Amino acid sequence: MLPEIRVNAARMRAAARQGFATATDLADYLVRKGMPFRDAHEVVGKAVRFGVESGRDLAEMSLEELRRFSSTIDEDVFEVLSLEGSVAARDHFGGTAPNQVRDAVRRAREWLQSQAG
Repeated sequence: MLPEIRVNAARMRAAARQGFATATDLADYLVRKGMPFRDAHEVVGKAVRFGVESGRDLAEMSLEELRRFSSTIDEDVFEVLSLEGSVAARDHFGGTAPNQVRDAVRRAREWLQSQAG
């Protein structure tokens, strides 16, 4: 079955951008900048509400628009709001960072080889 799977990367990317998937990343960003989580949660909620009303994802907003919700937000926020930044942020065992995925694939291959022979 696996050789028959076809991946539509553009469609996957578009789907991943829907639903404010990087909202948690924005909250984490604000917490790393020193904001208490409950305040970060409130900021993100307001930003998402604005996004829903304007029909745009967080990454599609300008810095000025995002700063309406918190002056803590700087230009570097766009690194965490990108899909690549979001995936890379989960750099722990079982996480989505590319090196973690490669390690998981390696472990799975090793396990499969050990079962085969």
